[in-house]
Formats: sequence, structure tokens, C-alpha cells
Amino acid sequence: MCVACNYTIHRDRHNFGWSRDIEPVLVCQPGETIHFECLDAANGHFSRDSKAADVQTLDFSKVNPVTGPVYVEGAAPGDALKITFRKFIPSGLGWTANIPGFGLLADQFPDPALHMWSYDPATLAPAAFGPKGRVPLKPFAGEIGVAPAEPGLHSVVPPRRVGGNLDIRDLAAGTTLYLPVEVEGALFSIGDTHAAQGDGEVCGTAIESQMNVELTLDLVKGANLKSPRFTTDGPVTRHLDGAGYEATTGIGPDLMTAAGESVMRMIDLLAADHGLAPIDAYLLLSVCGDLRISEIVDMPNWVVSFYFPRIVFS
Repeated sequence: MCVACNYTIHRDRHNFGWSRDIEPVLVCQPGETIHFECLDAANGHFSRDSKAADVQTLDFSKVNPVTGPVYVEGAAPGDALKITFRKFIPSGLGWTANIPGFGLLADQFPDPALHMWSYDPATLAPAAFGPKGRVPLKPFAGEIGVAPAEPGLHSVVPPRRVGGNLDIRDLAAGTTLYLPVEVEGALFSIGDTHAAQGDGEVCGTAIESQMNVELTLDLVKGANLKSPRFTTDGPVTRHLDGAGYEATTGIGPDLMTAAGESVMRMIDLLAADHGLAPIDAYLLLSVCGDLRISEIVDMPNWVVSFYFPRIVFS
């Protein structure tokens, strides 16, 4: 229990969409700190003994549950909700899956695959991936948002102007996120917690892991944000930088094609250098490798690079 928190919201108070019509589970004042019990993206579907076949029985109507919503007194359209992430309390169990039809290389990896992770929630020591690989951890939440002004129930799957499935790795402890408020009270919710993720989350899943989150909600009146923005407390890749990187590229007139090519070339490199099966390399790249746009001005071709941290196999 968080001794500095004003409230706790338990994980049974969750929803599977964003809506201005969902009744808030809590009304708080700006500046109060809340302890959220969050669920993982699969809503507890996987266990330590789960296998690839269990990916096929995943209930897609119950993915990415978000805990909340919280009504913040005084929040009004045109304001920004200021979210300061204080602490992530991990569970020690996680999963990464290839879900058929989902992910950057869905056409090349059509079969389900699953890797179950076990890690130390107290020390957050790098998590084992096979006999040699160790993935550095950096907990954060993928789903963070407020209710949109448009009526109806909106899917939790895509990101949107008011947040949602942002999957930004740097929204970790110490970061402050600002979201545009579109409805009275903002109606803030959070979920889809991760123990680690690469920028791009290329296979569609990270180290998905149930955990709790402590954060402070505040307001910036009249901010008139057009989309989310955030401020970090320092270097964002220090957990990965220690041994340098291997990088591959994709070059062409389409950014998505170039991104896919850069990832496939890194999969080939890991297979050659470390003996990984292509599907295993794909899962690994999703949790610790970074896609970057290296060049987007020299038409007709753009350059996308994929960075793999060598510390994983050092």
C-alpha cells in the first residue's frame, strides 16, 4: 500500500474502452496521488505454464483493460491533465506473444508464439531470454488516457488525441505526461502495464506484465494541447546503452516498408550471430530494440534504422 497516496483503485474497477459516459470510480482534487492496481494487456489470460496454443484462446473483447476512470475536480475542455508517474510496482511475471494477423511483420510470422518471462520485481534485474540473453527492464504503462468528447464507446486498441494506447516506453517513473482534456472531470484511466518494450513494439506486444502504478493527477488550466506531450527526468536509454548497439536499415519511398525491412535484417543478423530462430528474434526485438527514422528529407527515399542493444548478449 502506498503511504503517500490519497486513494487506491482496485483492479476490478476496470473497463475495455474509452467513453465520456462511463461513471467515475473516484472523484479527486487536483494534486492528489493515487495508487492504481492495473491488469496486463491479456486481462490475466496467461500463466507461468501457458503455451503458444493459449494465444489462440485470447478473448480480444477483453484486451487492454484500463483501471478507472477518475474524475478530477475542475478539469474542463481546453485544460491539460498533468500526470506525474511516481512509482511502478511490478508482479515479476510477464509474457510476449506473436498474435496472428497483428504486428509489423504479420505476413511473415502467421503462427502464434509465446514467451513467458520471470523477473525479480524488487531488483528489476535484467530478465532472461533463453540461455544467453538478458533484457534490461524499464516499467511503464501502455494505456494512459482521458475520455474523448465524441459520444459512444471507443476502442482501447489505437492511440488517439487524448491518449489511449500510446505505448511510449519513456512514460516511466519520473516522467510527467500532459493530456488534452475534452470532457468535464477528464475521466482518467490507465492500464496495459509493461516491464520492458522497444520503441516500435514491432511484434505488437512488449513484456506485458501486471503491476500497480502510483501517480499524481493535476491540472494546467487553458493549456489547449492538440495532442499528448511529456517531459522526462533524464536520459531515456541508459538501461540499454552500456555495450553499444548493432543497427540495420531499410531504405525506400515508404516508411512502413522500410521499417519492416530494417527489422527483418536485424532478425537475420541475430539468427546468424546468436543462433536464434526467426520467431524468437522477432519477439526479442519487440521488447528491447528501437526503430528510428534516420532520414525523412532526401526524397524519394527515406531511411529507417533498427537499433539492437548489445548489452542483451554481453
